[in-house]
Amino acid sequence: MNQDLQTGTMKRIDNDAFYEYIRQYDPDSEYHLVGEVDYHLLSDDKPYEGMNSHREALRFVFEWLVKQSIDNKESARIMFGEDLADRMHPLVYDIDKAQPSLLDRQEFFYCPNIVKTDYYGNVWYDAEWEPNDENCGTTVPYWYALMEPVHGRRNKPEDFKKVNEILFPNGTDALDICEWTTDWSDFFDDGHEWYGACCWSVYDKTLDRYAVMLVSATD
Repeated sequence: MNQDLQTGTMKRIDNDAFYEYIRQYDPDSEYHLVGEVDYHLLSDDKPYEGMNSHREALRFVFEWLVKQSIDNKESARIMFGEDLADRMHPLVYDIDKAQPSLLDRQEFFYCPNIVKTDYYGNVWYDAEWEPNDENCGTTVPYWYALMEPVHGRRNKPEDFKKVNEILFPNGTDALDICEWTTDWSDFFDDGHEWYGACCWSVYDKTLDRYAVMLVSATD
């Protein structure tokens, strides 16, 4: 994957202890995933400007994702021919339609306890939120996206807590957390079908860096 994209003053952080730590959760992926959460770390040469900076971080990540989708299309053309490549379309987004809301830190990092695990590995939590027909395809809690992926390894509360300790080594008191609507890019189409779609941006004042966290998955 080409890591050299830079737009404006934002830059990707490609080498970080956090990325090294979470590789154990999805060692074969070319992305930085834990559960269904895709993490992107960024720095900015400009001073922090609140919501404007959050939006620019989001714009940067989606410009990068668009470039990856174009590169993937060309790779498919070379490896598998025109028919498959012609069915692949570059990612589309309109960042100006994304609507933000600030989140409470305690609410965002809330993590329930496991109260029961059955013979088949199904898990019950002491959380008020639970997946059902009413919230199908909507935003899911951060803990759920990390601990209950559609396929593969289920993670435990201790995984959730440790991942965030590594991601935010100076604690959460100096974080600005923003949740965004997800109706402005086809990146989130899969999540809208069933599992859920999420878009969060977090600015850590102690590290002067951003974490953009995306979720979009279906069965």
